[in-house]
Amino acid sequence: MSPLAQAVTLLLILVTLLLAACIGYVIHRHPQLTAPFAAATTAIALVITCVTTIASR
Repeated sequence: MSPLAQAVTLLLILVTLLLAACIGYVIHRHPQLTAPFAAATTAIALVITCVTTIASR
């Protein structure tokens, strides 16, 4: 894996962790937003998986 791909992968992992923390906080404060945030999180995870897979090639 190239250094650029490693950097992109690490950055995406860090962004994902930060996003998970933010989503957890919002759902804790506003439980009625659980379904929309679950759908958004699934879509974001799919995009991150695709980008990471492409970057690793």
